[in-house]
Amino acid sequence: MTDAKTNRSYKLRIWRQPDATSQGRLVDYEVTDVDPDSSFLEMLDHLNESLVKKGDEPVAFDSDCREGICGTCGVCIDGRPHGPIVNLTTCGLRMREFANGETITVEPFRANAFPVVKDLVVDRSAFDRVIERGGYVSINAGSAPDANMLPIGKETAEAAMDSAACIGCGACVASCPNASASLFVGAKIRQMSLLPQGEVERSQRALAMVEQMDAEGFGDCSNHGECEAACPKSISIENISILRREYLRAAVRS
Repeated sequence: MTDAKTNRSYKLRIWRQPDATSQGRLVDYEVTDVDPDSSFLEMLDHLNESLVKKGDEPVAFDSDCREGICGTCGVCIDGRPHGPIVNLTTCGLRMREFANGETITVEPFRANAFPVVKDLVVDRSAFDRVIERGGYVSINAGSAPDANMLPIGKETAEAAMDSAACIGCGACVASCPNASASLFVGAKIRQMSLLPQGEVERSQRALAMVEQMDAEGFGDCSNHGECEAACPKSISIENISILRREYLRAAVRS
């Protein structure tokens, strides 16, 4: 009796680049005996194990929690950030979504603000610098307060949480024709603009984060909506309109 779940093989075209200053190229590999229920990153692990056994250099890629919450993983799979399934991180993508024997092209996120470090690893520290420019909240929170100490309406709290769901993976930048970070920055600004803790630095935060976003070399919003489609956490493009409103509000007040 044949097991219904037969392991598969895939042909991979993977971007290999030894360091930031070297030229990169696509290299062909074949990976066999892949469990269709394994994740895309587990498939890369399987490939790397075979490469190490042969004495070859393993493919470098980023990963951490592998539960879709940290934003560390992220590659372009057949030209799409995180792969063919919408609202899903690379680590959550399962190999059963690809046909047995299929050729899969794997590349790093492409953006001037995300320079390639090695192979599929890119430097996303530009996001960290944007967050740093947002600063801290000056409200004295003291020790951990009870959950209901600061009354916030349910709709407002849910809207703030929707924006706070952004994990900073960078798929929005990689999918945008202009490599814009507007969805990421908009989510961070909107989250704090809705909460009372963020009110004191509200204007300063909007001006500083947008200024840093521009300084990092991210492009302008292209209005294509690709960022929302690629976001694994379904962050709404509405955050970009809020970003523009908050920036205009802060600029007028300053």
